[in-house]
Amino acid sequence: MDKLEDMSSVYDFDPITGNIPATKVEITVSCRNLLDKDTFSKSDPCESSILLFKTEVIDNTLNPDFVRKYILDYFFEEKQSLRFDLYDVDSKSPDLSKHDFLGQMFCTLGEIVGSPASRLEKPLGGIPGKKCGTIVLSAEELSNCRDSATMQFCANKLDKKDFFGKSDPFMVFYRSNEDGTFTICHKTEVVKNTLNPVWQPFTIPVRALCNGDYDRTIKVEVYDWDRDGSHDFIGDFTTSYRELARGQSQFNVYEVSNSRVTLLSFSVESEFTFLDYIKGGMKGFLSSTSLHYMNPYQLNAYAMALKAVGEIIQDYDSDKMFPALGFGAKLPPDGRVSHEFPLNGNIENPYCNGIEGILEAYHQSLRTVQLYGPTNFAPVVNHVARYAAAVQDGSQYFVLLIITDGVISDMAQTKEAIVNGAKLPMSIIIVGVGQAEFDAMVELDGDDIRISSRGKLAERDIVQFVPFRDYMDRTGNHVLSMARLAKDVLAEIPDQFISYMKSRGIKPNPAPPPYTPPGHTHHTQI
Repeated sequence: MDKLEDMSSVYDFDPITGNIPATKVEITVSCRNLLDKDTFSKSDPCESSILLFKTEVIDNTLNPDFVRKYILDYFFEEKQSLRFDLYDVDSKSPDLSKHDFLGQMFCTLGEIVGSPASRLEKPLGGIPGKKCGTIVLSAEELSNCRDSATMQFCANKLDKKDFFGKSDPFMVFYRSNEDGTFTICHKTEVVKNTLNPVWQPFTIPVRALCNGDYDRTIKVEVYDWDRDGSHDFIGDFTTSYRELARGQSQFNVYEVSNSRVTLLSFSVESEFTFLDYIKGGMKGFLSSTSLHYMNPYQLNAYAMALKAVGEIIQDYDSDKMFPALGFGAKLPPDGRVSHEFPLNGNIENPYCNGIEGILEAYHQSLRTVQLYGPTNFAPVVNHVARYAAAVQDGSQYFVLLIITDGVISDMAQTKEAIVNGAKLPMSIIIVGVGQAEFDAMVELDGDDIRISSRGKLAERDIVQFVPFRDYMDRTGNHVLSMARLAKDVLAEIPDQFISYMKSRGIKPNPAPPPYTPPGHTHHTQI
């Protein structure tokens, strides 16, 4: 490829794009009290999951601990469904239908990760009228996913590309993909007017640099910056994480056309990850849902958005009990207007059981209250902020999901509520339904310009907004669209969560010791 054509990728990029998973987890499988299908001896279980991984066969036991592990990419923002099927293997046939079926279990990867100590125990089912025993799944984060590398480079006597004056050099780093293509992962600043630049040190997650594969090629290109964007290519070199990790040495001096690029320093440090906090016993996400009431035809949109987002969040909440609030309605018996009322009608206990419970309370309240403007957000944001303010030790994190069709009436108060909320362990997700103009919502989502109130800037970006209409595809395929909606609104939550914990210096609780099955015996592998 011509080097100048390649430059299109040098401008806008996100170092973690190109489907680099947030992290990889290793799943360990054990079973207890399996059905005994063999008359004269115990079963020889073999387990296979919907991901088409297969374990070894373990001889003659009803309590197998499988040695083979599964390594899966973990994305907080996606519902990653798993199915585990168990068989008693009685012959050499690779066709599982020829073996006795011992049971199956469905779960999500989020359920495993979100369980105490990331260990999920669930009953096996699938054989009517029979107790099939239990399956125990443990998730362990792979260690190289949490590393960040800090490095600094300089160059000597770079090729002079400008006819007048010196160069304005910068470097671009690319990681190589499985298919031989390259994805940009870092760009240095431009050092003006020199042929001997010393670039600032930079820090990059190791997974973004090489996807955790220490020997994978890393390509580095050096350019001379030009104001009109037609940057001149000076030269390139290749290296690998393993090479760079040797630090400053003769191995990390690279010839680039007629000049040299040198690694000045290299260090690596392990960061706490989202999974560290979850595993160390976070009490889970307390997701409070609220909405401005909608016309009946929008009910479906509300239910779909709630299910899409809620089903993923609830995997991380230990008791699945969610307070659900409504705003913008006249309440019986006296027609008082409220912007903060329990959907289930119970002021003492506004909690609903799971996503289904919230939907039920929503339908119920539609029959008893009268929809009424204006749309005030601040009361419900402040309501959740009061919960969050009471537990700032990192043991809980609150996600407020607001589903609204309304143009916002109390913008100044809402901004103030969000700026105050940014200091607390909370995030806010807003899904706009209907055809209204949502400019105000875009402003609350601090992606482009960090939100401020009375001259005070929010300490973190805690709001993520999406318009529901963007996720309805022309074929009416809602399932696909809803998965995409959930992914977009939830993708920022782990980073918002980590930014709160880091800013408060909160370390994860030590994870409980790994599970060792009682009476662990040696197994023969076939």
